[in-house]
Amino acid sequence: MAAPTGDIGLIGLAVMGQNLILNMNDKGFNVVAYNRTTSKVDDFLANEAKGTNIQGAHSIEELCSKLKRPRKIILLVKAGPAVDSFISQLEPYLEKGDIVIDGGNSHYPDSIRRVKELEAKGLLFVGSGVSGGEEGARYGPSLMPGGSVAAWPAIKEIFQKTSAQVNGEPCADWMGESGAGHYVKMVHNGIEYGDMQLIAEAYDILKRGLNLTEDEIADIFDTWNKGVLDSFLIEITTNVLRFKDDDGEPMVTKILDKAGQKGTGKWTAVNALDAGCPVTLIGEAVFARTLSAIKEERTRASKVIAGPQKEAFRGDKKQFIDDLEQALYASKIISYTQGFMLMRETGKELNWNLNFAGIARIWRGGCIIKSVFLGDITSAYTKNPQLESLLFDDFFNKAVHKAQPGWRRVIAQAVLWGIPTPAFSTALAFFDGYRSEIVPANIIQGQRDYFGAHTFRVLPGKENAKLQAGADIHINWTGRGGNVSASSYQA
Repeated sequence: MAAPTGDIGLIGLAVMGQNLILNMNDKGFNVVAYNRTTSKVDDFLANEAKGTNIQGAHSIEELCSKLKRPRKIILLVKAGPAVDSFISQLEPYLEKGDIVIDGGNSHYPDSIRRVKELEAKGLLFVGSGVSGGEEGARYGPSLMPGGSVAAWPAIKEIFQKTSAQVNGEPCADWMGESGAGHYVKMVHNGIEYGDMQLIAEAYDILKRGLNLTEDEIADIFDTWNKGVLDSFLIEITTNVLRFKDDDGEPMVTKILDKAGQKGTGKWTAVNALDAGCPVTLIGEAVFARTLSAIKEERTRASKVIAGPQKEAFRGDKKQFIDDLEQALYASKIISYTQGFMLMRETGKELNWNLNFAGIARIWRGGCIIKSVFLGDITSAYTKNPQLESLLFDDFFNKAVHKAQPGWRRVIAQAVLWGIPTPAFSTALAFFDGYRSEIVPANIIQGQRDYFGAHTFRVLPGKENAKLQAGADIHINWTGRGGNVSASSYQA
């Protein structure tokens, strides 16, 4: 038998899989392609892959036999049981040190489990986020691998040459051990939900508030895309707004206002709740999609529930549009602040050494949330890897303070118009809560202790003989209750 020549194998010939194979081939790697429906392998080789060095395989055994050691195999199949099924099929043909890479949108606890299971068998597992959609896969995605640390030297060259490049730097780096790769991708997707919701709210304000046309709004977005909001999502939103149906009407005005979702935003919000981390903007973005989904109920509500009488805008329109740009920028800063806060907390809990500068760096190109803004985040964490919050960095601190007056004016005006701004509003509420030394949680603790004897702690400087510093205190508020507390204080 001839010596194997395949540098890497890939299972799953849907659009993402085909495009990633063609991309790796372009970069000089010999790829072996396999699909469960083997006719797809033949179709791919006869069409898209014709004239390339791409090899086909008609069985798992043949796939493994064509790969150089250590074998490197990427799975691009539906997350969940399909991944475990393919791993089971691969195992009999793999040897110690071979590497299985899951490039799907798997939930990070599954990747944590798979690392343990495969390492126990002498194999290596990598769970890698892949962002950028079809075009990214074909010409350079953002890649977020994590898992068995020993796998990285073997796959580093392939990943970094295949990924997008920004200023000569690859948008692929090692995220960390265990499930860190898929975890970082999950947070990326949650931030993506937030960015998309913020842009949608800005569109709604311009459309319903200022009564602008789609073409006028596209011109505004186009201008924004040349400044601090320069990003892939602003760019494609501009293109979506300008696209016309055959009758000349903007296509976007014909799209049913029910947003779909695949669950990664929800995973981020649930993770934030489990971690006790105030990632409010991503949560609101997920809830906004679920509210959009009850279209029929909203339609009935629109006929029986009245909002404010809408009046024409009498202010300075240009100033308001500038304010909206700053509101979008400030809200985006808050969203990323929260996302990195969540990664920091989970990293601590799971003992992952997450490289925040590296994460921001690989998001600058190839992925859905790529933007100029991410270069500023990279600089912030490069300057101070232990940065507690983006809002403590001079650049972002100044930016958010500059944006603050316009941000408040936009939200106030939207409230007066009756236009919902869940993401804008929660961003400002977080900002105001985060900068408050004292918040009204003392009332909540008083209520909890009153009805359930849940105890409270005393403010520094307010201690006395009855109120001891650091102690879990229960007060007999009514004179009728006892002195036994229900549970210790939990913040």
